[in-house]
Amino acid sequence: VQLQASGGGLVQAGGSLRLSCAASGRTFSSYIMGWFRQAPGMEREFVASINPFGSYTYYSNSVKGRFTISRDNAKNTGYLQMNSLKPEDTAVYYCALRSLQGTSYNNWGQGTLVTVSS
Repeated sequence: VQLQASGGGLVQAGGSLRLSCAASGRTFSSYIMGWFRQAPGMEREFVASINPFGSYTYYSNSVKGRFTISRDNAKNTGYLQMNSLKPEDTAVYYCALRSLQGTSYNNWGQGTLVTVSS
């Protein structure tokens, strides 16, 4: 499965963006999908994840209540709705897939840059 993230850009603090993660192939619905981010000079960090059916989501404390992860398996696409953005949300955002049996994400897309100005 190949992943293509999009939707990044420049936004003012307090604004919103929606990232998309388009997957090729027919097995997208079999995977847990996650979003991660990496700020300049920082390690990559987990943001959110969603199970294959879209019925269970999990968020890092730093984005809980502001970001919403979702997926549309019919479109082979996942989303990250980001509201109330803060300058510290500035990072390159990546989507990734993990199998239900796996312990790590091993299928990554290229990142999309989100810049939040103060």
